[in-house]
Amino acid sequence: MADDKSKTDNRDRSKVAGDEDYEIAYLSKQAGITPEQARELIKRYGNNRDKLMEHARKLT
Repeated sequence: MADDKSKTDNRDRSKVAGDEDYEIAYLSKQAGITPEQARELIKRYGNNRDKLMEHARKLT
């Protein structure tokens, strides 16, 4: 089921929801990597957005 984008709350936006395709697509676009690379980074380093971006920069 898709998220209701009109509902906002105090969720932790510093985390990447690795099971959501739109999150993977956003991360890969922002970092300039492929979605497969983004998924591998999440598996390897967890879902902390800052840490993922740090490691993604090393791939480019």
